[in-house]
Amino acid sequence: MVNKQISPASADHGAPQPAHDPAPLVDGALLLEGHYAGKMDMAADSDTVGRYLNSHRGWFTRCAHPMQVEHISDHGYGLVVGRFSVLGYEVEPKVGLYLSPLDHQVYRIDTIPVPGYVPPGYDVDFHAVMRLQDGPEATPPATDLTQVDWDLSLAVKIHMPRLLNSVPRSLLKSSGDRLLNQVVRQVSKRLTRKVQEDFHHSHNLPLPESYRGHHFWSNWGR
Repeated sequence: MVNKQISPASADHGAPQPAHDPAPLVDGALLLEGHYAGKMDMAADSDTVGRYLNSHRGWFTRCAHPMQVEHISDHGYGLVVGRFSVLGYEVEPKVGLYLSPLDHQVYRIDTIPVPGYVPPGYDVDFHAVMRLQDGPEATPPATDLTQVDWDLSLAVKIHMPRLLNSVPRSLLKSSGDRLLNQVVRQVSKRLTRKVQEDFHHSHNLPLPESYRGHHFWSNWGR
């Protein structure tokens, strides 16, 4: 049950109430944001997993495929996620990502500008954190297990074209929320699976039992 205090000015229940669109603009743009979490297991000690993550020149390009990856610096990449459509409005988002060196068993990926690229009608703010910690006792033949817990905060500002001005912002937001939630879920599942496969194959290690399960939590729009 929700208790709502009503001020005297709004106590006239007979007066007509103005229509309210529950999706306000932020700096003239529609804001979509969400928070996600997941985890994956690696059948090796945390130092081995950390060295692998720091060697991103290899695994990031391999595991991001079929998404297009462009090297823009020693630690930076331009990533084309794919082509998507919301209510007939198509966008092919490209985002710059900086993969920071592992620091105290914490690995961070943050948004950076892509040189020479101006996003056409949108802005992406991406912050991911992966934390490495010793997992429970590994199942033979593996001898070590590292659990990688990740958190992602994602915000997308969409500068709506005029052709969508007549569409209620609440409809645009709900449609955008559903699409982005689906994209993040699909991409995270694919990346988790491919990173686990790439790591264990490159180290000649058996995949952990949890490989066939993917743990993913979303808290979209809160």
